[in-house]
Amino acid sequence: MYIYDKVHEFARELKNTPEVVNYKKALDKINSNEKYKKMVEDLRKMQFEIYSIQLQGKQPSEDQIKAFESLSNIISLNPEVKEFLEAEMRFLTLWQDIFKIITDTIGIDLNPNL
Repeated sequence: MYIYDKVHEFARELKNTPEVVNYKKALDKINSNEKYKKMVEDLRKMQFEIYSIQLQGKQPSEDQIKAFESLSNIISLNPEVKEFLEAEMRFLTLWQDIFKIITDTIGIDLNPNL
């Protein structure tokens, strides 16, 4: 089917973008080092906990905020983990832009104000 051919072509192009190439390299570095992997997992866990609390209309505790800030400071001093998080952000921004272009073009609003 023609549309699938276009999607495969697009995926091959996307695979070679700097955002994807750099993200994959950074991800490989993180996954090959248990210490770095644990740092990222801990950061994600803290982010999720804080976000969940905020979704309930509450504020995270001072201890949670301090722990998050402490881990963030440690991560900012680690070039490999910092590089991974920056590469991930660039990749996610690209992905969000692509998704927005597609949904805008086909006229579907996935976040309607109901």
